[in-house]
Amino acid sequence: MKRELSVPGIAYGGDYNPEQWPEEVWAEDMRLMREAGVTMVSVGIFSWALLEPKEGAYDFSLLDRVLDLLHAHGIAADLATPTAAPPAWFFRAHPEALPVDRDGRGLSYGSRQTFCPSSPAYREAALRMARALAGRYAGHPALAMWHVHNEYGCHNAECYCDESAAAFRRWLRRRYADDLTALNDAWGTRFWSQWYYDWEEILPPRPTGAVPNPTHQLDWRRFCSDELLSLYEAEREVLLEAAPAIPATTNFMVMHAFDALDYWRWAPKLDIVSNDHYLQSADPESEIDVALSGDLVRSLAGGPWLLMEHSTGAVNWQPVNRAKGPGELRRNALAHVARGADGIAYFQWRAAKAGAEQWHSAMLPHAGTDSQIWRDVVRLGADLRALAEVRGSVGTAEVAIVWDWNARWAMELPSQPSGELRFQDLVRAWYEPLWRAGVAVDFVRPDADLSAYRMVLAPSLYLVDDESAANLTGFAERGGTLAVGFHSGAVDENCHVRLGGYPGAFREALGVRTDELFPLLPGESVGLDGGGSGTLWSERVRLAGAESITSYTTGPLTGVPAVTRHALGEGVTWYLATLPDPDTLAALLHRVRTEAGVEPVRETAPGVEAVLRRGRDADYLFLINHTDRPAHVAVAPDATELLTGKALPGAVSVPAGETAVVREPR
Repeated sequence: MKRELSVPGIAYGGDYNPEQWPEEVWAEDMRLMREAGVTMVSVGIFSWALLEPKEGAYDFSLLDRVLDLLHAHGIAADLATPTAAPPAWFFRAHPEALPVDRDGRGLSYGSRQTFCPSSPAYREAALRMARALAGRYAGHPALAMWHVHNEYGCHNAECYCDESAAAFRRWLRRRYADDLTALNDAWGTRFWSQWYYDWEEILPPRPTGAVPNPTHQLDWRRFCSDELLSLYEAEREVLLEAAPAIPATTNFMVMHAFDALDYWRWAPKLDIVSNDHYLQSADPESEIDVALSGDLVRSLAGGPWLLMEHSTGAVNWQPVNRAKGPGELRRNALAHVARGADGIAYFQWRAAKAGAEQWHSAMLPHAGTDSQIWRDVVRLGADLRALAEVRGSVGTAEVAIVWDWNARWAMELPSQPSGELRFQDLVRAWYEPLWRAGVAVDFVRPDADLSAYRMVLAPSLYLVDDESAANLTGFAERGGTLAVGFHSGAVDENCHVRLGGYPGAFREALGVRTDELFPLLPGESVGLDGGGSGTLWSERVRLAGAESITSYTTGPLTGVPAVTRHALGEGVTWYLATLPDPDTLAALLHRVRTEAGVEPVRETAPGVEAVLRRGRDADYLFLINHTDRPAHVAVAPDATELLTGKALPGAVSVPAGETAVVREPR
């Protein structure tokens, strides 16, 4: 049973760390939170050292006062188990709980998340803390949600110590039903004399003289994700016993480079899926990453979710940390709401004056209330109050993009035909033209129910099992449109190459067969029919029922098909054997979706994002203008703009850099 958040409307707030400030500051915090419209804050995330000053001795006096103060001011608490940062006394008592990196170096305490996920001592201490916290606060009137840990795997997704090695072996014995021969077959250990005769011979994929076994590395990534998940589940169970009605979450990190955890496995374990998302300063169009992340998190959640952390301005951990431009704070937040977020929160409430994140922006910046950030924060609070009725509404999409962490891990292992392939970049390349066109997108597992979609895209699905491959091809056979990117279907779930020609699991459904791959060098491109070009990849494709749509016009494969189309059952399949340049890819995907009958959410000018959430009695159209000029969009004749409360006579004008949210009754 999924438990729901009791905070009404669109929740608003951030991480609150009152222990960093004198107690006389707290009253000002409450006053300013009320002014900003804050309704919920996360508390206690990094407070273990203060709550348990020595083993088994707890001091909850500070947290008692904070929770009472929040309740008195009508602010709900997302109460954290502070287990992401064990105190120094713990590591002095249990130095074996410190992690070991891939090169065998033991790491020291003095930061956060410097513990071994497989450490029995850490697990025992973490559960003891969770039990004490739950026992004290399960009935507190401020408590609205449990915040388990913080950003699992952010800094310690992998530990290579002997304790982790033993845990890895236990995980493998469960995975392979205690059959060592089955493991040897799955790992292909006849290659390079790697056959194992005893489970104790198996180690984590530590550095060796040559390239490690790919399936060994893949199973290690799976184990590391599962090992951290087991810690979450153990803490969650303790909290559930004490407070059966209180929902629990832990903050995912669905953003750019983080790939440590298989969130498809994690999401069903959370009452409410929440996510942290931060912009990359080097990304000139970071609004696309905001959208992609929001769509993926909504898909993981199967509906509304919470944005647990993002920044009001600059972060502090990139080479150059840029401030957000005019209106960007608001556009970012409302873009997340547009894509299903029923809560918006920041790290953190008050900007720190000391510590590792002292230059990270906050809702209340170093400059105080006489600042643009504060004015934007107050304005956003008013916006979210105006959008209360949007809560619970869902997205609508006829297009799905296949996303799989196993495929991502496997494709980015060493000794591939090209080391230039990046899963996230390939998916974004296909996602971007759909975003620009205003086409709604869900993300799906390869084995998901696809019956709700007209079109399914698999930009990068290097690894796929037989069941998932059949699921995707069956979708096309039943009348759907399936488009597949290069180097997909190449290996099975054990990273074994599918013999008989590429693209392996999909070649019959795509009506093509490739006998040799021709990956391109960095900066190299090949010409395509119609004046476009392809980068990263090319291959010698032979038609086996498909028709050629685009061919190479330069290089050793001149005249060979680069893009193909194939009638399959009642549907159609497409194959892209290269990465076309952005304009060519956009034109191609426009043709594919038009043939599939997929329309944009709303026709808008370039640079104006259109997203739809569907409620029980109305649709909510979010229009986010990323340009420097006003935009005019047609809407229903009985529509209302929620942020201003104004009735709209069939059209809305969205000023440059601003956002409109239009209710269209159904």
